Amino acid sequence: MVSTVFLSSFPILLPDPGLIFWTFLIFVIVYFVLGRFAFRPIQNALKKREDDIQASLDEAKKAREEMANLKAENEELLRQAQEERAAILKEAKETKESIISEARDKAKDEAQRIVASAKEELEHKRMEVLTSVKNQLGLMAIDIAEKLTKNELKGKKEQETLVNTLVDEIKFN
Repeated sequence: MVSTVFLSSFPILLPDPGLIFWTFLIFVIVYFVLGRFAFRPIQNALKKREDDIQASLDEAKKAREEMANLKAENEELLRQAQEERAAILKEAKETKESIISEARDKAKDEAQRIVASAKEELEHKRMEVLTSVKNQLGLMAIDIAEKLTKNELKGKKEQETLVNTLVDEIKFN
């Protein structure tokens, strides 16, 4: 009995068929109105959000690819710069060696010219000395001949002693 009294006091637990119909009808109307005015905008907003997220992911992927490309380009530029630097250094080294070689050759030529000039100068001095010696010998021979002719030479022995003394005098001068 308690159970029948209890159920009769709560009519909601024993649904009435009219109440079920009206509840169902109200539910369908509310569902239709919510579907029309709430679910579609929410669904559209979710779709838009999903599209935005996908676009952001695509942009991030594109940005990563661009960064990878830029990194590869930077590495290529760095490699090219290093090659250019090596080429410039090589060219500078070759230029330096060329300048040094050229200076060395010029120095050798100048040294050879100086040595040739010095040899020529020495040859001139030697010729001068020889000419001077020949002139002095010629003068001495003339002096000797003059002295011989001044003295009356009487014999061969006297001539030889006179020549020897004159030669000795010349050696001391």
